[in-house]
Amino acid sequence: MARTEDPRTAPSIRWGILGAGRIAGAFADAVTQHTRAQLVAVGSRHRDRAERFATAHGIPTTHLGYEALVEDPQVDAIYVATPHSEHLEHALLAIRAGKHVLVEKAFTRNAAEAEQVFTAAREAGVFVMEAMWTRFLPHVAALHQVIDAGEIGEIVNVTADHGQLMAFDPTSRLYDPALAGGALLDLGVYPVSFAHDLLGAPDAVLAAGTLTETGVDGQVSIVLSYGARTQATLSTTLWAKTPTVALISGTEGSIEVAGPFYTPTSFQVTRVDGRRWTFEQPGAKGLQYEAAEVARRVAAGDVESPRMSWQGTLEVMRTLDEVRRQIGVVYPGE
Repeated sequence: MARTEDPRTAPSIRWGILGAGRIAGAFADAVTQHTRAQLVAVGSRHRDRAERFATAHGIPTTHLGYEALVEDPQVDAIYVATPHSEHLEHALLAIRAGKHVLVEKAFTRNAAEAEQVFTAAREAGVFVMEAMWTRFLPHVAALHQVIDAGEIGEIVNVTADHGQLMAFDPTSRLYDPALAGGALLDLGVYPVSFAHDLLGAPDAVLAAGTLTETGVDGQVSIVLSYGARTQATLSTTLWAKTPTVALISGTEGSIEVAGPFYTPTSFQVTRVDGRRWTFEQPGAKGLQYEAAEVARRVAAGDVESPRMSWQGTLEVMRTLDEVRRQIGVVYPGE
């Protein structure tokens, strides 16, 4: 079975953390505990928040504001962990400073903004990647090996869901249109990107959704079509904790990925000839795999990763754009 490289074998790189929220904390822990990289600085618009984050994660330098962070000469790469609405501005800020960038998903609010980031990165010659950490996990590498070996034949359907119970709060990032809130960009990006990883860009998109009182999507169901007979059926919601499982069905068998499918997990292969076996993966946290990918690509002089390429991110963003168009979600300033 395929083995993913140990993140501890990746070269060292010096990270600056832009934004001091929950996901930034998870990334900081993963880097510190499971890679050779260094966390050298953190930036926030609130000094006390930056200082608390630095103390919690052993980071030696704090910056008030993001300009000071990206200009810090000890920083090699910036991890952007601010709301979706800010990703374009903060990615461009880091790129202009000559820094490599890892941008939380969804990468930007829309595909047009993503294109701006990649154009700037190409001109500056710096590495940029969407932080879709699922693509780098051991069980996903094993899934590709099973599928590429023909174990389940031709894929006919991919099913995946991601729902979390999030109480309505109009002041919350998730419910705020100005911060590009809603289920789709925060949660739905996982099943959409998972389907894209297995099947590529869809030929057609069909979506139905229900909006919240604040005008962002609370729940969305999506059907993606590929060729004559392959589909992905995906769903996301802010109103229920769903199983977060994935099922890949083919002409010769199926693969059931245990939930949450987007974290390190196990899967079971069941073939039509009766053979059945399981890939077991410990439930360890996995953000270190994407961090290691950045370090390896930067050391190699690459500007993008083949596992989460610029084209791949653009195709995912175009799918999300079309879903939003069909359900009627528009963010301020778009």
